[in-house]
Amino acid sequence: MKPLAPGTVIFHRYRGYGVITAVNLMTGWVSARFGSEGRTLDLNLSCDQVQHADGEPIHFRVAPPDRMPHGRLMAMMRSLHQAGYQRLYLYSWPKPSGLHWRWHLFTGKRDWYRRSLREGWYGSGAEYNLNPVLGWGDSPGDSVTELCSALARFDPQGLAQALGRDEDHARWFADVCDALLPNYAYSLSVDRSNGAIPDSLPIIPLRSNVPAYTGPALPWPPGWAALWSGSRHHLMPMIDPIRY
Repeated sequence: MKPLAPGTVIFHRYRGYGVITAVNLMTGWVSARFGSEGRTLDLNLSCDQVQHADGEPIHFRVAPPDRMPHGRLMAMMRSLHQAGYQRLYLYSWPKPSGLHWRWHLFTGKRDWYRRSLREGWYGSGAEYNLNPVLGWGDSPGDSVTELCSALARFDPQGLAQALGRDEDHARWFADVCDALLPNYAYSLSVDRSNGAIPDSLPIIPLRSNVPAYTGPALPWPPGWAALWSGSRHHLMPMIDPIRY
């Protein structure tokens, strides 16, 4: 499916050509302005009256877009790992509401607890849901190569810190990408109700119509065991999520 974002030109059966001014990738509701009309019109992408400008149908129910950027981030990271930037890591965990997942890219030392923080290297599916960009000067629907180039232009000093070898993590990450993409991503959050560490990596779907993951159980990333203070019943606190 072509990207749907503010600025996308659409065609309405009765209104003609218009421009999307606001979008919600979770519900499929958009606001669009047609011609010289001063007010916007609220539309749902599930109806067959709305198409792309070139006439391509928008099958929102059948093929909904990703409502979070984690799959694109994983594909970009795998490409950068293959290019030698293996000291690049992705931390993912849910917002308190459970509706969206946060993401945090960090470089340098692989320390899941004390992760380096750089402006623009973290975000949330709540923002991506309303405008599917990562904030690096990228465009909706950019390819993996284009995302890599956008990140390199946005923060070349930060990306330079990812240059180096971490073969254990790169191997683990490649295996996870092979098992999950393009329909799933991973979460590094655990249910603290009973204090036990799950035996395998939690998996989350990237789109609303994706069934529950039934593939092989995936291990936690290298070094993850160091976060637990010698017991499966005592969790170390995560990095302060309020800043994100």
